[in-house]
Amino acid sequence: MAVKTYISDDNKQLSIQVDERFDFSQHQHFRDAYNKFTAKGTLFTLDLSQTQYMDSSALGMILLLKDHAESIGGEIVISKPSDSVNKILEIAQFHRLMTIES
Repeated sequence: MAVKTYISDDNKQLSIQVDERFDFSQHQHFRDAYNKFTAKGTLFTLDLSQTQYMDSSALGMILLLKDHAESIGGEIVISKPSDSVNKILEIAQFHRLMTIES
């Protein structure tokens, strides 16, 4: 599966890793990865270090994750995007909406 999740021991941090392609074909897997996590203040880390391709539907999915995080008083951090993915995030100005860590 191209979407993997990792949960911290205290259940306050969920890391989601997307491998290779992040496009509409990952929509249901991506949504399922975070939808069950409703603990207040959860930190959602989206690891894009292995993602080589991302399209506009992936940007929309990230915004849905952001809405989910904010609805429970949490936040989202995008971690280690590849150069090509980081360029897309910059063009879409996602750095204004959330933290992007190199």
